[in-house]
Amino acid sequence: MSSRHQINKNKGQLGPRKQERQVTICMIAAAAENNALGKDNNLLWHLPDDFKRFKKLTTGHKIIMGRKTFESFPKPLPNRLHIIITRDKNYTVTFKNCVVVHSLEEALVLAQKDTLAFIIGGGEIYKLGEPFATAIELTRVHASFEEADTFFPEIDTTRWKLDAEEYHPVDDKHKIAFTYRTFSRPYYF
Repeated sequence: MSSRHQINKNKGQLGPRKQERQVTICMIAAAAENNALGKDNNLLWHLPDDFKRFKKLTTGHKIIMGRKTFESFPKPLPNRLHIIITRDKNYTVTFKNCVVVHSLEEALVLAQKDTLAFIIGGGEIYKLGEPFATAIELTRVHASFEEADTFFPEIDTTRWKLDAEEYHPVDDKHKIAFTYRTFSRPYYF
């Protein structure tokens, strides 16, 4: 799909981008230096301050994720609408604040009812969502994990601008240093 398209709200189909965009799509992730996200649907690190930041940024907004990411949670995250993408037409969830869709396009149509929505994983959903995103909140974990089986897409620095970064050193709660990085790009590129 071309990155020069947006979802047509009336038909739920892709169409040319209009002059005005109503929703910011932000990919949010913690990824190692080698872009590792996790293994066997689990994170490879424990960073409590990153969890707090994720909660602060995503609370009150729609979060878009793949089925495996959703199933990795013990229960749905509070105060967020979960938009779960799966190819399984028979997949259902019984939790409130959870909607099942069968394509990224359907998820983006639902996201347009908010000013900000987050893509929270997994690796394949990040790849599909990157052309539609205009922001990335990345926690760069300063380590590499060769055993990982899920990865964040490479950030093309000719298309993405680093707006802010904040380093967090190793401390008694964090065995690995990390840096919060905020990227943006223009709506039209």
